[in-house]
Amino acid sequence: MNKLFGLAFLMIGMLLAVGAGANFRYYAADRSASFQVVSDDNELIDLTALQPYVTYDAGKLYVDISQWNPNHNGGNGMSPNTTYVFEEMFQVSNELWENNQTDYPICVKIKTYHDNVLIFAGNYTNPIAGPADNIEFTVEHGNPIPVGMIFDNTDAALGMDQFQMSFEAHAGECAP
Repeated sequence: MNKLFGLAFLMIGMLLAVGAGANFRYYAADRSASFQVVSDDNELIDLTALQPYVTYDAGKLYVDISQWNPNHNGGNGMSPNTTYVFEEMFQVSNELWENNQTDYPICVKIKTYHDNVLIFAGNYTNPIAGPADNIEFTVEHGNPIPVGMIFDNTDAALGMDQFQMSFEAHAGECAP
């Protein structure tokens, strides 16, 4: 009989512990998603390296102006207190619906996340967009657009400096 009372008290204790243990509510939260661009024969946008400072590997575009660049041909980087303009670092092409008989434009947005790195589309003396740290431009099918970069090293500290760029493409022309 004592075992039966002990088992009953244990059951009641477990029910109280489980019943009073948590207050469950529905919570909604915004989440972000990320993805990696991968090489594919059916890609809709194509990034092609045009300068030896730029490489495209495993779906990522790398800009490396240092002695560790696999295409390094002398020098260790950029000088302090200087501004460098590199035209045609890479190009963006529109391969959207390439087998269709109709050409569809895409709107490409590129952002750099560094105050001293600007980008421009087209050439430096007559850019399509930029120079700025956030540009957008329309790419027509069969008409790739070169993208250049400006590195402003004024008052920059010696050593390695890194930055990130983001690319976004939407079907249709960019808004005026």
